[in-house]
Amino acid sequence: MSTVQHPDPSDRPARLTVGVVGAGRVGPALAASLQLAGHRPVAVSGVSDTSRRRAEAMLPDVPLVPPAEVLQRADLVLLTVPDDALPGLVTGLAETGAVRPGQLLVHTSGRYGAKVLDPALRAGALPLALHPAMTFTGTPVDVQRLAGCAFGVTAPEELRLAAQALVIEMGGEPEWILEENRPLYHAALALGANHLVTLVAQAMDLLRTAGVEAPDRMLGPLLGAALDNALRSGDAALTGPVARGDAGTVAAHVTELRRHAPQAVDGYLAMARATADRALAHGLLKPELAEDLLGVLANRAVDGNGTDGTDGTEGNAR
Repeated sequence: MSTVQHPDPSDRPARLTVGVVGAGRVGPALAASLQLAGHRPVAVSGVSDTSRRRAEAMLPDVPLVPPAEVLQRADLVLLTVPDDALPGLVTGLAETGAVRPGQLLVHTSGRYGAKVLDPALRAGALPLALHPAMTFTGTPVDVQRLAGCAFGVTAPEELRLAAQALVIEMGGEPEWILEENRPLYHAALALGANHLVTLVAQAMDLLRTAGVEAPDRMLGPLLGAALDNALRSGDAALTGPVARGDAGTVAAHVTELRRHAPQAVDGYLAMARATADRALAHGLLKPELAEDLLGVLANRAVDGNGTDGTDGTEGNAR
């Protein structure tokens, strides 16, 4: 259990009014967490009915207003919109005069650093990039999960203390990311977290097809142990037929996947190749076994007729 505590609001006299532009899963949770630290949410904007309902549930009694009005009301504004929408939003707010000098403007995109806020900086805003390395559900449990959560932080040198203070007030832990490293940092998180969901969902689907009634209960202990081992030991935690060099077993896997779940074949092969490369480099996969294994992975699946299971038209179209 995390021991991270929100600061006592009575110990921090400088309270801020907080606004949220983009009531997706992230913004209301961060605003609710700042509220626990003594700050005061005063305005939120949302477009879809779902986002508006979420804002009403997470931030009751906080008015829903247009984005420009959020900036008029708040000292600290959270820009929690999708990555691709962020540059246009910042430019639009700056060009319409919505940005106020001295206003803290915080975005939560993992992809971007502080430079995406340059239009607002030129209008006098104070730019911060605070990305919580957490998956969000859009429910109050998200506020609890921020305790001990790492935040990827990018900010001008003169605003580092302000960025650090805000993260700590939300119960998080700041991790400083250089501006030029933001895309790589975000790719790493997406690879680890987003792709994990896809892998787990695919594994549960396959277990159901194999007749397992409760795939979540079967996978829970296994995946929990695998994650713990990987975080503790890295590549040394690799197990299974690829790391052992069991080419015949891997070939059987691919044959069965092509028969029952052809949409999973490409993902299996890609991950198996990556696993083989890491196991070989780490000394887990014996070189004399790697050749046959990599041959299976390179040649895709071979069915009983000696073909790869695709017709010539599909193959030529790729």
